[in-house]
Amino acid sequence: MAHPLFAHESSQRHDTGSHPERAARIVAIERELAARDWCGFERLESPAATVEQLQAVHPATHVARIRALAASGGGRIDADTIVSPGSWDAAVHAAGGAVAVVDALLRDGAGRAASVHRPPGHHCETAEPMGFCLFNSVAVAARHARDAYGIRRVLVFDWDVHHGNGTAEIFAGTDEVLFVSIHEFPLYPGTGRPDERGHGAGEGLTVNLPVPAGSGDDTWVAMTERVVLPVAREYAPELILVSAGYDAHVEDPLAGCEVTDGGFDRMAEAVHRLGTELGVPVGMVLEGGYAPDALARCVAGTLGTWSSPAPGAPAAVPQDGIVDRARAFLAERWPGVAADAG
Repeated sequence: MAHPLFAHESSQRHDTGSHPERAARIVAIERELAARDWCGFERLESPAATVEQLQAVHPATHVARIRALAASGGGRIDADTIVSPGSWDAAVHAAGGAVAVVDALLRDGAGRAASVHRPPGHHCETAEPMGFCLFNSVAVAARHARDAYGIRRVLVFDWDVHHGNGTAEIFAGTDEVLFVSIHEFPLYPGTGRPDERGHGAGEGLTVNLPVPAGSGDDTWVAMTERVVLPVAREYAPELILVSAGYDAHVEDPLAGCEVTDGGFDRMAEAVHRLGTELGVPVGMVLEGGYAPDALARCVAGTLGTWSSPAPGAPAAVPQDGIVDRARAFLAERWPGVAADAG
């Protein structure tokens, strides 16, 4: 049985001109997936998110602002974030695709599902679009899992090279979402230090894992295997969502990390193995990735990995001093990190 992959042609009508976040990203992904027979996934048309689903995360004024700006012909929200006449439709289908992933996983019994849209979403805060992002699609999806299905523990694993400040801000005060982010630091948007840990009921449930420019497969894979997985096991999520940005790739122009296609495949394998081990479904929501050919290959690699049987434990996990320091910092809150020998 094919896994569902949600997409919509409106993603190509979000017109950003020569901006790095442009329609060519989706064109490249769909071309690559079609050439690989969709990697065991079935392409389905995404629904539009409802206003109620958007307003479960964003205030009505935020939703109305994006709608009105698109309807009036568009414009710039900030130096990076553009709205065109087609952007409202693209953004509500991007959020709707993420919601559809949750429905497929929790209502329909799909083990794996994916949403491949633009614009991305993880920089959008509760009431502030920014960083190419108009609505926070993965946050809308996580909130939908709670509201529609009573899910009380969602893991959002963000492997985009830029810190998902919006997702972190939205869920900083709740214990219903564990937000874990590997990201280059310092880099836009300037957030994501290890001591940003959440607050109140969410204290300790924001786990930021910054890495320096130049970090490649060894660091990113070891951080996933030796930090993300032990923390996730301890949290015991009922649903895993990946904010899947591919801009840590060595070919990407917007950051300085050096992850290869194989590194992303190994992170996808780790998440696939975790979902199988815990018996919980796994979905992905596309975020960044601005080298279209590399982006397309890596998305196809993730989906192909998830369509295959979950692998056993990796033969060897790289040792890395950056990862060891992260483990030491987190050990008091998450003893499983210290107990995991790697």
